[in-house]
Amino acid sequence: MFDEQELADIREQREQWETESLEPILERHGERQDRFATVSNLEVDRLYTPEDIADLDFEEELGFPGEPPYTRGPYPTMYRGRTWTMRQFAGFGTAEETNERFHYLIDQGQTGLSTAFDMPSLMGLDSDHPMSEGEVGKEGVAVDTLADMEILFDGIDIGEVSTSFTINPSAAVIYAMYVALADQQGVPRDKIRGTLQNDMLKEFIAQKEWVVPPEPSLKVVTDTIEFAVDETPKFHPVSISGYHIREAGSTAAQEAAFTLADGFAYVEDSIDRGLDVDEFGPLLSFFFNSHNSIFEEIAKFRASRRIYAHVMEEWYGAERSESKRLKFHTQTAGQSLTAQQPLNNIVRVTIQALAGVLGGTQSLHTNSFDEALALPSEKAVRVALRTQQIIAEESGAADIVDPMGGSFAIETLTNEMEAEIMGYLEEIKEMGDGSVRDGVLEGIDQGYYHREIQESSYEYQQRVERGEEVVVGVNEYTIEEDTSPEILHIDETTRDRQLNRLESVKADRDDEDVDATLEALSAAIESEENVMPYIIDAVKAYATMGEIMQIFEDHHGAYREEISPV
Repeated sequence: MFDEQELADIREQREQWETESLEPILERHGERQDRFATVSNLEVDRLYTPEDIADLDFEEELGFPGEPPYTRGPYPTMYRGRTWTMRQFAGFGTAEETNERFHYLIDQGQTGLSTAFDMPSLMGLDSDHPMSEGEVGKEGVAVDTLADMEILFDGIDIGEVSTSFTINPSAAVIYAMYVALADQQGVPRDKIRGTLQNDMLKEFIAQKEWVVPPEPSLKVVTDTIEFAVDETPKFHPVSISGYHIREAGSTAAQEAAFTLADGFAYVEDSIDRGLDVDEFGPLLSFFFNSHNSIFEEIAKFRASRRIYAHVMEEWYGAERSESKRLKFHTQTAGQSLTAQQPLNNIVRVTIQALAGVLGGTQSLHTNSFDEALALPSEKAVRVALRTQQIIAEESGAADIVDPMGGSFAIETLTNEMEAEIMGYLEEIKEMGDGSVRDGVLEGIDQGYYHREIQESSYEYQQRVERGEEVVVGVNEYTIEEDTSPEILHIDETTRDRQLNRLESVKADRDDEDVDATLEALSAAIESEENVMPYIIDAVKAYATMGEIMQIFEDHHGAYREEISPV
């Protein structure tokens, strides 16, 4: 980027600046801290200059937006073409209540739906299961059968809207319900758009919601990828998720590394299935956290894109551009929200959302300011959505493609982030004797990820406790306040209404048809066929979530974490 004479001149000028300008100020006033670091405890320098990026290869490491290695963004025009998808997470109570929230968000200008499920649905349990008591509709919407899905999207043309489903152990069942709903609405399967989280490896690493062991869980994920290639080519069957890894306490680099490793594990498993990387590669999507250290987050996003492009081509032989573009959704950091002085969370979320935009995200969820206390109120959701709209329409952040590109600091941090991420990836690959998939499974089995994340989380909390990491309103700038403001409460009749509908569906359906479809699913699992067509048949017969997931448990053994009643 710079010739040797230019660098020598800059070096001389910097030394002069340090002697004549910097040192007198340091002697008189010092700096407010002895050490400056990001949330992940990555030390940052006082100043960055061309010396820090002297070895940067523009073509190989930066390039142009929409071209390899995609450091500067996956598309040439980025937000000058259209803004990111504004996708607010929504779901509580029964399908009717969540449908009402969906319509409200669409009316307020949201451009994509994102569905939150209650704990029983997440764990593949019906609302009438004993373990579901106290949890029905509490942290998301309850979905037991296709009847709930029909109500959830009542008045919404799923051929016109992109829908995200944040669900994992029972993701294949929700996917089947959505496909069945498309068939009902007369929407061709190849027209439906959206994303299924469906990232089971991440569950065993961080979020810890599962029904069957890791290897059969991985098999079902690959089934959904194979089915999507053939049937729903505009629907992303898996969203490889670093968000929950970061929420569990990882650093930014660990989040990116472990997420990319999971993604490459799915790639390897799909290739072993006989799928062409250039057929399924474009359907993979990712989901990252955006935390408070704005420059670290921007660097994380840019480094992840660069690594993904290189690895997909060099390790897995991807040729199509669409297979090498890392496309991702971003959610602001729930872990950073405080119950104290909750309005401060609006500022935190704005900074985090801006980092996502400056880092080139494809869709964005902004947390509501009251989420440290309860499910978000309608007012808080509106403020969160308006935050995105103000960034898009008023700030100018969406008007320049990769506006941080070329910054001495950002390019240096991107390089440092890339090196740290690749170090983890190589370590995981080595654990698998050359296979990332086997390394990920070995790491889960040996507790590698838990140890890494636990140590990072503990180290961060220690810094907070010592006051080295300031959390405004928590360990600095505290006030006497009422920490019980008005919040959203779930109607206590929710469970009764959900159980009444479930009972009605069971009474009206053809039990022989249900039994036949469940037997066919069991046979498909036994013969290691792709289970998706059989799950679709079962949901169309109005088999319940719990009945379908029980078939998997019967074959693979109970591996379910218990749900503690509230």
